[in-house]
Amino acid sequence: MNGKRLMAVLAGMLVVAGLQAAKADDAAPAAPAVTTFAADLAHSKVAFRVQHLMISKVSGEFKDYTGTLQLDGHTLVGAEAVIKAASIDTANAKRDEHLRSPDFFDVAKFETLTFKSTGVKGDTLVGDLTIHGVTKSVELKYALSGPVQDPWGNTKLGFEASGKISRADFGLTWNKALEAGGLLVGDEVDLNIEMELAKQ
Repeated sequence: MNGKRLMAVLAGMLVVAGLQAAKADDAAPAAPAVTTFAADLAHSKVAFRVQHLMISKVSGEFKDYTGTLQLDGHTLVGAEAVIKAASIDTANAKRDEHLRSPDFFDVAKFETLTFKSTGVKGDTLVGDLTIHGVTKSVELKYALSGPVQDPWGNTKLGFEASGKISRADFGLTWNKALEAGGLLVGDEVDLNIEMELAKQ
């Protein structure tokens, strides 16, 4: 085979390979876009409830936080939150100061509580929750609503989640024994999150 013919064959092979690669690229599906939604604090609540005196429950919430969800289409694929510990509010100033003290959250040393998802299993959101410098894996049952468009053209998403954690797991062990038996503050904490989030 002379040089010119060899060059022609090689050029033809390169053209065919290029066409095949182009067809493969065309056939490959585009990677789905992940959409981020951020919490609208005016329409959201991060709340908790814990037993008091063995007979009732005290509720509270955190007022200052950021929260984001990541969706692939209509499927939740990620969630993150950062909560300012000092923003705790139980509608009682004296109790709130005690909760901010080293007996509980020690906000001077541990300024934030954080959550970062590690997976989603059906209607369960799994993630690492850090409180008081301690990180534990937790599970939250969740539900999504929407997305919908508000009257101002913003795309909004509804998110609700609930779960239970142990105070002791995070080193929050302060308590007082009751004369009749039992403890002043329960160990199990109910978590309840309601958020309205805006598409970013």
